[in-house]
Amino acid sequence: MRVISDLPLAVREIENVFIPMTDGTRLAARLWLPEDEGPAPAVLEYIPYRKADGTRERDEPMHRYFAGHGFAAVRVDLRGTGESEGVLEDEYCPQEIDDALEVLAWIAAQPWCDGKVGMMGKSWGGFNALQVAAKQPPELAAILVVCASDDRYADDAHYMGGALLNENLIWGSGLFTLAALPPDPEVVGERWRAMWRRRLEAVPLHVARWMRHPTRDAYWEHGSVCEDPSAIRCPVFVVSGWADAYSNAVPRLLASLDVPRKGLVGPWAHLYPHEGVPGPAIGFLQEAVRWWSRWLRGEETPEDPLYRAWMQESVPPRSYYDARPGRWVAEDAWPSPRIEARALALGDGRLGDADDVILRTRSPQTTGLAGGSWCAFGMEGEMPRDQREDDGRSLSFTGPPLEAPLEILGAPTVTLRLSVDRPAALLAARLCDVSPLGASNLVTYGLLDLTHRGGHQAPAPLEPGQVIEVTLRLNDVAHAFQPGHRLRLALSTSYWPMAWPSPSPVTLALHTAGSALTLPVRPPRPEDAALRPFDPPEAAPGPDIDDLHPGGTVRTIERDAITGVVTHTVCTDLDEEGRPAMTRVGATGMEHGHGMVERFRILEGDPLRAEGEVTHEAIYRRGGWQTRVVTRTRLTADAEAFRVEAELSAYEGEARAFHRTWDERIPR
Repeated sequence: MRVISDLPLAVREIENVFIPMTDGTRLAARLWLPEDEGPAPAVLEYIPYRKADGTRERDEPMHRYFAGHGFAAVRVDLRGTGESEGVLEDEYCPQEIDDALEVLAWIAAQPWCDGKVGMMGKSWGGFNALQVAAKQPPELAAILVVCASDDRYADDAHYMGGALLNENLIWGSGLFTLAALPPDPEVVGERWRAMWRRRLEAVPLHVARWMRHPTRDAYWEHGSVCEDPSAIRCPVFVVSGWADAYSNAVPRLLASLDVPRKGLVGPWAHLYPHEGVPGPAIGFLQEAVRWWSRWLRGEETPEDPLYRAWMQESVPPRSYYDARPGRWVAEDAWPSPRIEARALALGDGRLGDADDVILRTRSPQTTGLAGGSWCAFGMEGEMPRDQREDDGRSLSFTGPPLEAPLEILGAPTVTLRLSVDRPAALLAARLCDVSPLGASNLVTYGLLDLTHRGGHQAPAPLEPGQVIEVTLRLNDVAHAFQPGHRLRLALSTSYWPMAWPSPSPVTLALHTAGSALTLPVRPPRPEDAALRPFDPPEAAPGPDIDDLHPGGTVRTIERDAITGVVTHTVCTDLDEEGRPAMTRVGATGMEHGHGMVERFRILEGDPLRAEGEVTHEAIYRRGGWQTRVVTRTRLTADAEAFRVEAELSAYEGEARAFHRTWDERIPR
């Protein structure tokens, strides 16, 4: 990435300012202001990840860049995080959105702002940008949404097709820890301890709260702008990557919104595209400046197609890619009238060859071990590995070698006539690209809890042996299959450790007659060759960050040959002794580190032996001041209920300042 030290405008930075809310709470903000330009339009990023240390390394190059191009950049910590007062109650709670409306009004009223504000963010910040836009605040002129969703139930970290994702445990334990972290005494003064104590006493067990809402109810409808897309009246630029978990939202928002909008999906993981991995990264900050220039300053900028996507080419399966080969393609409308729905029948192990047989499968509980992470963050080991081991545990249908290239853009669907032998069952479907040498690379997948076959509001048990027809939508994707490669559809009744298993092993009987895979086939578009190229990535200088001692990520899969227990473990940001890797922020002297261990176990043949456990350790220190937060969250289940056990310990120096445990039982 090119670092631009000589920005067009000088930048004045304010490390911390407090924004007053009407209830007396103050939110902490960091500002980057363009010098000598008079009032300027502003860009707000509003997230809980600690502006002073947690996201500092990412914030400075981006927000300093915006200020250097004439936009006041404002980075605000949510209530109860960083140095902001109050407590963090939940994701996207009404208080969060109400606070955002007050923050926007405050920004617009400042002498350095001309009254127009844009809102942007990745992940949490993208979610709340959409949610705030739906409130139509007069100050908000446009939003830029990266790696976020319009549907909190069906397309977030909690459920997929009604199936409980283990990401619910992973993310929930992370938020559990984040909500318990202390403010900085050098910013808030002696009251830091009282503020910290209030946070610790108020920390909710997020994992259990989300699991108490297993259907699409009012809890999830709140903050899901897909419930009423017409409420959004400002321009929207929505961005994601094929290795991210939120790429479905881009075409969905393009189809549902009726405002100036555009969408972009690259090959990237859960990252801003100027830092994009897998590459190629792009000059995203230049694209953002163009967007803000158009909608905050009224400047003329180049016209772009509605939807632009990276058409990925076939590659050997690996758990990490520096870059994905491919090319940029575009559509001027979405849904595009150019996309052809092409159905491929299912035969006896064959794809595209109709047959009338009944095929049965009972997947091993470890089917899915090669599936990679639900959401990649650009780290080694996250991407799906060779699918042959999972294909062999599934009911697979393989097509003949392709005689010509085949490109798809959109969401493949699978229509199946089937029966199961249990009242509850999980169905996983994977579309793979099989090379001439036999390697199987995951292209896209989908999950469906079959009790949700009629919708997510009111699941219904299955009648064992009764033949039903279901349609399963796979994740959106752009993929170019090469001549000589073969398509493979693989169906399984488990997908571990991505999704929690059904209470009992399930035998599925598939009736091939009337079952099919439907592909969104995209014909060539000559205009793609003339698309405006993206600039190379660039950013402003970043902060002075020192690595005190390094850490890394380790991923292992262990199989006990005697007991049959399989353990999947991920250790993140830990050194060889299991301690969090530590860094120091030069400007503030704060030293901090945060390490995590995820461990998922299951026994072949016994889904009731499934177990997930996530531990976190977070350290913050400066001079003689030191705090440490340690959390542990464990999930198990019997046939009737889930059990969530959790523990939170907080230390000031070596003394334990707070301790609490939870043990909750949640009906399945």
